[in-house]
Amino acid sequence: MNCLIIDDERPSREELRFFIQNHSSILILEEFENSIQALKYLQNSDQVDLVFLDINMPNLDGMELAKIINRFKVKPEIIFVSAYREYAHDAFEVEAFDYLLKPYSTDRITRLLMKLENKLSYKGEQAKNLKEGKITLNNGEKILVLKMDDITFVKANERKTEVFFKNEKFNANIKFSDLEEKINSKSFFKSHRSYLVNLDKIKEIDLWFNNTYLLTMENTSEKVPVSRSYVHKFKEVMNI
Repeated sequence: MNCLIIDDERPSREELRFFIQNHSSILILEEFENSIQALKYLQNSDQVDLVFLDINMPNLDGMELAKIINRFKVKPEIIFVSAYREYAHDAFEVEAFDYLLKPYSTDRITRLLMKLENKLSYKGEQAKNLKEGKITLNNGEKILVLKMDDITFVKANERKTEVFFKNEKFNANIKFSDLEEKINSKSFFKSHRSYLVNLDKIKEIDLWFNNTYLLTMENTSEKVPVSRSYVHKFKEVMNI
């Protein structure tokens, strides 16, 4: 994984470089003392995974640069570095990964670097799995790597998302809408605002009230509804 250091103070850059090089496997692509030059680099590179960004910078301060980065289609993680505590709230308003105070504490920065490596490695594994037709699900206790073809259906259940596969169910810590976006396959159809169904796993289609349908799926006794909002598209997809 690759990073940029953006800080107009040379001693601060050198200290941060020392920690990164000696306590992580993160590669430093470039260092900038000028935030506008850093922005130009970011706009022309898709190799940056994270940015260590000072807040008090001339011309374009770090907070404004972070707001611009947040509009990128693919955006790197931002770790603010500052000698001032008062910007911490603003930092998290722009979805910063962390806020690192100067002077750097060895324990604090090594824990941060470890957390960064774990998160970015997990994101990289997710991207690899999606290319291979797999999906990675996390419930806080374990991580499940599942073939998308094995998924029977997905159900939104309050803050968690229930994923039904084979004869099992997994409660994943992910929003239904986010999982829907990840499962980018023609085999899956949104039959209801709370259901995403694998069309290849449908066993029976039963007429229900108000000209809707109720689906019997493989490997589960739970029925899946097709609501009125989606029934017309469902009939087209299934040639009914």
